[in-house]
Amino acid sequence: MINLTILGCHSATPRVNAFPTSQYLEINNNHFLIDCGEGTQRQMRKYKVGFSKINHIFISHLHGDHFYGLVGLLSTYGMLSREKEMHIFGPKGIKKATLQMLKISESHANFSMVFHELSSKESELIYEDDRVSVRTIPLTHRVYTNGYLFTEKEKPRKLNMLNISGYPEIDKADYLNIKAGRDVTLPSGEVILNTELTIDPPKTLSYAFCSDTSYKPSIVPIIKNVDLLYHEATFLNDRQDLAKKTKHSTSIEAAKIAKEATVGQLVIGHYSGRYPDTSMFQKEAETVFENVSLAKPGVIFTVK
Repeated sequence: MINLTILGCHSATPRVNAFPTSQYLEINNNHFLIDCGEGTQRQMRKYKVGFSKINHIFISHLHGDHFYGLVGLLSTYGMLSREKEMHIFGPKGIKKATLQMLKISESHANFSMVFHELSSKESELIYEDDRVSVRTIPLTHRVYTNGYLFTEKEKPRKLNMLNISGYPEIDKADYLNIKAGRDVTLPSGEVILNTELTIDPPKTLSYAFCSDTSYKPSIVPIIKNVDLLYHEATFLNDRQDLAKKTKHSTSIEAAKIAKEATVGQLVIGHYSGRYPDTSMFQKEAETVFENVSLAKPGVIFTVK
């Protein structure tokens, strides 16, 4: 299951009711923080995100509205006497910038921080455990930027106990091998196919986070068929010239990416402050792609 909590979803500077980019992702019992703009830890408390559950932070790029909340959050972890190590993924330079600030401020963040600095312009596997894998999505912005693709690992097949009960020769000791996909050979020599003894596991789910970027169709093969896609849409189509100049995307362009990638659901955000009514972003995107939602602080998107 995927639960995506939007903590902040606006561009540029924080405002009274507009927080820059940050998201909390729960996927297959893993807990990740994605980007960390100013005010992230305040939003985490407001929306009851468990600080202690997060052991991995993914930063897309080193612009302030995606990164400036990180030092404050790590400092707070220090004051909370955190002991478990924190893994931080982000562009080359993130380690120096973060540790220098913590050192100058004489922070109490004495727990281990493991930095994974990124520089490749090709998609690469950067994290993997027995439940989830994470790949980069190379984007095109004014500075080096990556999105991230989070994918559940395939779960074991489920035992079809009704069919298994028809073969008294099958012992419980065989169950693990059966769940792993192996056929069973009976004492008589008869081979029982695994598909007869098991049920397909639940579909693996995936989430793609595409932060600040120009319109980039080349990412489509990387995010093909994802269940949930967040793609920035800083401008409406009337300011396509400004989107191109600042290397951002429009709502129409985000929808085109979603359509070409045949994703399940598109969430758009990173709205420019020039638009007091964000509903127009959804209306424009829906002229290209049907299943569009707006990112809003506190909203949780669930995929089962």
